[in-house]
Amino acid sequence: SAMASEEPKAKKLKLSEEEKKEYTLKPNDQILAEDKHKALFDELVKLKVEYHAGGATQNSIKIAQWMIQEPHNVGTFFGCIGKDKFGEILKQKAEEAHIDAHYYEQDEEPTGSCAACITGDNRSLVANLAAANCYKKDKHLDLEENWKLVEKAKVFYIAGFFLTVSLESILKVAKHASENDKIFCLNLSAPFICQFFKDNLMQVMPYVDVLFGNETEAAAFAKEQDFETKDIKEIAKKAQALPKDNTKRQRIVVLTQGKDATVLASSDKVETFPVLKIDSKDIVDTNGAGDAFVGGFLSELVQEKPLHQCVKAAHYAANVIIRRAGCTFPEKPDFN
Repeated sequence: SAMASEEPKAKKLKLSEEEKKEYTLKPNDQILAEDKHKALFDELVKLKVEYHAGGATQNSIKIAQWMIQEPHNVGTFFGCIGKDKFGEILKQKAEEAHIDAHYYEQDEEPTGSCAACITGDNRSLVANLAAANCYKKDKHLDLEENWKLVEKAKVFYIAGFFLTVSLESILKVAKHASENDKIFCLNLSAPFICQFFKDNLMQVMPYVDVLFGNETEAAAFAKEQDFETKDIKEIAKKAQALPKDNTKRQRIVVLTQGKDATVLASSDKVETFPVLKIDSKDIVDTNGAGDAFVGGFLSELVQEKPLHQCVKAAHYAANVIIRRAGCTFPEKPDFN
């Protein structure tokens, strides 16, 4: 089961270096849209853009479901959408992916969107959260029929992005997981989360059983936490050792590094796992690769498979996704 606020439509565009400077976009970054970016969205719509249902957590839950195949509705998803065309598309796409989506629908803001600007092997994301920023604990999570779904779930996954939306929702779910010895997973999601939402992040950290992040996020996190190291294995080890509420479960930290090996820190060791080799000409776009990695990992974790098998599934899923536009996948996985 999972929950997060989502940026549900992706617009894809190749931008020139000049345009990237105009909108102050960095390769491999994620930012929230400011007023100056509104023009970027207007420009995109004039071009031939591809629309894909998205949202970081929703992508991961869809991938986990795709990897598992049967039974359907293994994943439950909470998020917030507008009462509009894109909201309807999201509901339809969730159903097609066989995930059980329960959206908080409101009409103050439209369904969120995210511009994905692709250059070579990098992607720069500009999220216009809109409705995704409107999730309310008391209007949705606290409702009896929704909380029952939380109580039924064994594994929870929330993207760090949601720390900007509803800390109280995250804490309610995180504490429930901790008190009931369930697995709570969180993603660092973006450097700005580690920097500007550090307090919220650290309020949740004692409840985190599995922490995901990439190399850029790990570096930002280490800097903000005064880890005084740039060594990714050391960062993983220090993040693993941060205070934890439920001591029956030791935290696991999983850090990806693009084409370089994935680092996994558990209580007694730090291991590295090489990713599947891929020719750069086969990479269509890396947008959604991190989401897919998490989805693959969760698909095995929920089946109580060993960690090395979780990483293997994560690498497989990410490898499939980067060969395709957005976070889309073929009919069936070829993984065992």
